[in-house]
Amino acid sequence: MLKLEGVSVQFGGLKALTDISFEVDEGSIHSVIGPNGAGKTTLFNAITGVVSIARGAVVLNSERIDGEAPHVISRKGIARTFQNLRLFATLSALDNVLIADEARPAAVADFVSTLLCLPHARRAEKAARERGLALLQTVGLGDKAERVANTLSYGDQRRLEIARALATTPKLLLLDEPAAGMNPQEIASLTGFIAELPNRFSVTILLIEHQMRLVMNISRQISVLEYGRNLFTGTPEAVKSHPEVLRAYMGGRTAERVLREEQTS
Repeated sequence: MLKLEGVSVQFGGLKALTDISFEVDEGSIHSVIGPNGAGKTTLFNAITGVVSIARGAVVLNSERIDGEAPHVISRKGIARTFQNLRLFATLSALDNVLIADEARPAAVADFVSTLLCLPHARRAEKAARERGLALLQTVGLGDKAERVANTLSYGDQRRLEIARALATTPKLLLLDEPAAGMNPQEIASLTGFIAELPNRFSVTILLIEHQMRLVMNISRQISVLEYGRNLFTGTPEAVKSHPEVLRAYMGGRTAERVLREEQTS
């Protein structure tokens, strides 16, 4: 689905990413972990065209997409969420999803037809609302479609942001710390929700997350970044026992100890 080949990003004299290479299998959940400042969000920005890469290639389904504008990359089938919520806070949950629905590759904008409320424009609007309501129902927000986004609980706002991304019918969904700020019960619910997404929506997921229990439970592969470099890519079991990962990300602690600390925090 996604192949990164020696991706490097530089801001002036600062090397934010250096020779990042790994592949994300279609239909899988692939996680990216690492200490703060390791370059995880910069990697997402490079994949989605928000920042330019200095060297290397980003390949989606055998098509090179680096150098394309963010809206072009979105149309090719990549959607994302953000570490800090970026909802349209004063609009309803449904309106947030409907705005994203307009960005679907199959969506056809016809300003004149919409302005004149011609029959096919009304049919298109009705179909979009039905898709939006069905999507909100699927993510557990069906009874909150008309609620203003900033009145929803934090966990529901996270689900809404994922629903908005899914409304673009992506092939690849990038989730940037979706569990940030959640309590243990919300994290447990989110873990099951994300695990079901590949089958429910035929989508591949690239996930940034600090919650090790979530990462270990649902990932097929994990890439560990440190100082902008790919320290290791492997299965959760391999990551748990890799000495450099234990040193860099877990402070020398075992994965089991980190999981216990998360559970009691």
